[in-house]
Amino acid sequence: MEEPTYYDLVYEVVRQIPRGRVTTYGAIADFLALGSARMVGWALNKSFSGYGVPAHRVVNRLGELSGRIHFPTPTMMQQLLEQEGIEVVDNKVLDFKRLFWHPAQNLDE
Repeated sequence: MEEPTYYDLVYEVVRQIPRGRVTTYGAIADFLALGSARMVGWALNKSFSGYGVPAHRVVNRLGELSGRIHFPTPTMMQQLLEQEGIEVVDNKVLDFKRLFWHPAQNLDE
């Protein structure tokens, strides 16, 4: 069996983010102990090809929708988050600290 690529690893983590929660590019990079936040962003930018990856749940370390420009429309990321009950004001997740999910949380469940 072929080894998973870095993108595969990123996508697997992102698929585990619970609905109504968000994580950061850096948290994913730290959890994988590979690459950087920027590399996670590059991987997610390629995820729109039908991989079933909820990339809208990944924000920057301040809770800002920095990846929104890579979605098919500039407002799609916010719309997808709001459909999950996440409030966004001025392209930033409200109550970010409460909604933050770290990939290592899955290890405890």
